[in-house]
Amino acid sequence: MKLSGAEIFIECLKAENVDTIFGYPGGAVLFLYDELYKAEERGDIRHILARHEQGAVHGAEGYAKSTDKPGVAIVTSGPGATNAVTGIADAYMDSVPLVVITGQVPLSLVGKDSFQEIDIVGITRPCVKHNFIVTKIEDIAPTMRKAFYLATTGRPGPVLVDIPKNLTDPKVEKIKFDYPKDLIMRSYQPTIKGNKKQIKKALEMIANAKKPVLYAGGGVVSSKAHNELTEFGRAFNLPVTNTLMGLGTYPSNDKQYIGMLGMHGTFEANRAMHYADLIICVGARFDDRVTGDLNKFSPDAKVIHIDIDPASISKNVKAHNPIVGDVKEVLTSMFAMMKEQKIKPDTNAFDAWWKEIKTWQSEDCLSYDQDDKIIKAQYVVEKLWGVTNGDSYVASDVGQHQMFAAQYYRFNKPNRWINSGGLGTMGFGLPAAMGVQLAHPEEVVNVITGDGSIQMCIQELGTCKQYNLPLNIINLNNGYLGMVRQWQEFFYEERYAMTYNQSLPDFVKLAEAYGHVGVRIEKPSDVEGALREAIKDTKRLHFLDFVVEEQGNVYPMIPAGYGHNEMYLTKQDAIDDMNGKKK
Repeated sequence: MKLSGAEIFIECLKAENVDTIFGYPGGAVLFLYDELYKAEERGDIRHILARHEQGAVHGAEGYAKSTDKPGVAIVTSGPGATNAVTGIADAYMDSVPLVVITGQVPLSLVGKDSFQEIDIVGITRPCVKHNFIVTKIEDIAPTMRKAFYLATTGRPGPVLVDIPKNLTDPKVEKIKFDYPKDLIMRSYQPTIKGNKKQIKKALEMIANAKKPVLYAGGGVVSSKAHNELTEFGRAFNLPVTNTLMGLGTYPSNDKQYIGMLGMHGTFEANRAMHYADLIICVGARFDDRVTGDLNKFSPDAKVIHIDIDPASISKNVKAHNPIVGDVKEVLTSMFAMMKEQKIKPDTNAFDAWWKEIKTWQSEDCLSYDQDDKIIKAQYVVEKLWGVTNGDSYVASDVGQHQMFAAQYYRFNKPNRWINSGGLGTMGFGLPAAMGVQLAHPEEVVNVITGDGSIQMCIQELGTCKQYNLPLNIINLNNGYLGMVRQWQEFFYEERYAMTYNQSLPDFVKLAEAYGHVGVRIEKPSDVEGALREAIKDTKRLHFLDFVVEEQGNVYPMIPAGYGHNEMYLTKQDAIDDMNGKKK
């Protein structure tokens, strides 16, 4: 039987076991949508109608980040495609496997400034793993096969497929469908297994170290290597720290876990990194939010860097022992070599180092005082962690609330922390949480956001109503763009330029207007009760508007240009620094 381009597109999705696709229709994709309609009626594929293309792509990101499947989104040409770019760039920065299909004007109109024509392949080239424009119907199936393969192998990432409308028109052409099973791409051969000599050298470096740190990032999540990482850390009795994207890859309740590192990391994690003589970097990329001033970063440390992406190794910090390979494969090979050579780690080898770390832990850098008058944002997050037993999915937006979530919601499992790391996208949280809830309908899914971020994609409350998604939105409402205000307080002489939200909506009424439950909480004594009530109701979305401390700040903090040993732990530290009394 011969099929149209649109029918071939559906068969490709079925061949890749796609069960959910996020999108927004428009002229250039109407033939595709006509077939999607039929596929949904047959029960083959579920389409989720977002309220904005950015929301559709973030929804696909949330779906992908919380599952072992790639996210899939479809948008129309022109503004539909450009609206999707933020989500695509976000996925690129955080290595999220996505396949994004964009409609394009008919081939005969390409390059003629046609209605809703845009060169989306050119626009997205810097922020995709790869992109394609299909120029003949015979190429739809092999291109889709390549797209899914590229998105999900090696270092994951977004792949865009641009399909001109005429190729999907059943009146234009039909061909026999043949989906390629075996795929060989000579120019793309990711290295999976690590070099044995370098793995042996890594074991020797650990054996000779006095002050090692195991530093793990989002690559451990992508590789599904959390069990191997945990076993590795425990085998050597290593102090373990995570990046923002790596939270949950090592249990936060484990005695060896020293917290998140970086700009708002713990005192002990940052001190350990600064004074370490060996850093074992697993699936992380030494980004600027982790390292601070590169000239001051870990001055005495040798670096073992394990990553599947060779371009990430020695990009920012020199690797003394680079190991290119899949994290799970490399750690497995390490254990195999230890067994083969009968290496038994001395778990007491780092006792002096642990003693030093414990003195830093005694600073209790995440402590705060909660009175009975003004709600602190930290308190809300900590209570959420308590009432969910630390076992829910948490999607966040970007800002102070994101850092409070990372600091006070202690994750013990991977794929539970869904946030925008590299791009730092305000508006990410709500649509991403939709993707998580759709992938895990029986689970509790929370959105931690702020009064600035939530308004970026707040129209997705309509999507939540249409698909009956019982999210819990935890809005930490301080009336400011909090993180920007914090920097203005410290470094711009308290000139709060355009960061005060003087015309905030009534979030309770807004939630109710969309058909959801809205609650405003102003007293600390009401925080826990409101959270428990929302989590208990698994049928409706609850928008909890917590009125929190207006000018609360996130500590610890490493200012720009500072090292890991130059942290602010309190506001007084910042004041002293500004007055020339830096510690």
